[in-house]
Amino acid sequence: MSISVPTDDEGYVLLKCEHCGNFFKGTPDDLQDDGVLHVFCPSCGLISDSYITDDVLELAIKMATNYANDIIYDAFKNLERHNRMNSMIKFKVEKKPHHETEDPIRSGIEALEICTFPCCKRTAKIKSLLKMTGAYCPFCGVKNYEVE
Repeated sequence: MSISVPTDDEGYVLLKCEHCGNFFKGTPDDLQDDGVLHVFCPSCGLISDSYITDDVLELAIKMATNYANDIIYDAFKNLERHNRMNSMIKFKVEKKPHHETEDPIRSGIEALEICTFPCCKRTAKIKSLLKMTGAYCPFCGVKNYEVE
């Protein structure tokens, strides 16, 4: 299974720090670049194991649940077919389990501004307040004051 996370109009994808809970955005090209070893939170400066937002996690759980229910149903249906004849135990599968709705992911949170980090010459979208007070570069972790 795969989940495609949408980008906003400028091509940035939404991320959430698991430590401080702040949101920021980066371009998929910058985030998947081999030169970027870790992604740092622009707000707290820490490296998270995962920057998955709640929407993406919720969709992944629903997709996995639906997939697992289908596999279990198919296995029981197969068992029902094989036990029809010459068996003392009768096995009957009534109906297919109900699928949870898999709502599409929206880009969300548009109150972020594009900032250029001079250390890496890359851009990210961060909160306006961080832009004024200083933010950590998401790509190298250097604290930049008055980000452009």
